[in-house]
Amino acid sequence: MIGILNYGVGNIKAFSNILKSLGFDFKVIESGEEILSVDRLILPGVGSFDSVMEKLEHANVMDELSSFALKEKRPILGVCVGMQILADSSEEGQKRGLGWIKGKVKKFNFLNLETKPMIPQIGWNEVLIKKQNCNLLKNLDTNPHFYFLHSYYFECENQANVIAATDYGFEFCSAVNHENIYGTQFHPEKSHHNGIQLLKNFATL
Repeated sequence: MIGILNYGVGNIKAFSNILKSLGFDFKVIESGEEILSVDRLILPGVGSFDSVMEKLEHANVMDELSSFALKEKRPILGVCVGMQILADSSEEGQKRGLGWIKGKVKKFNFLNLETKPMIPQIGWNEVLIKKQNCNLLKNLDTNPHFYFLHSYYFECENQANVIAATDYGFEFCSAVNHENIYGTQFHPEKSHHNGIQLLKNFATL
């Protein structure tokens, strides 16, 4: 059973539609008690770092969420800001992140570039797979493209946690993994067949 955590942010319906089309059992999680009733959990995120952390705290699910990821070590996937809050902190706000994958979220800075990309990055971009043996990223296109919408990126403290990267003025981390914890800066739920394949991979980890 796959859970989609509904704490007031994210494209819950889009994830639900894809999982339903793939034939996987899933449910939208509304409380802490429900978190430990599923095998895998998707943590969507849309908005600013601090506002997403505040909504997570107000949902009163932090203890169960930590138990799920750190004690039970069940697979969890953070998407967009849901990935960013896996870090220790962010330049976007003052709140502490979950700290499950060591690193800091930074704002794109193109001051030293002659050609300056637009901020935020909006649209399709290529994802370079760094860990070919990562099951989350198997069976994708040779040069998979995913949909992005963000102004900040995750700078990992340990490069071994970077499983995919993307070029936008410079190469930044676009997907992370540490043990059972995964994150994608891009939106698989908006990324057509590659996004569908990634969610299928997550559902079968």
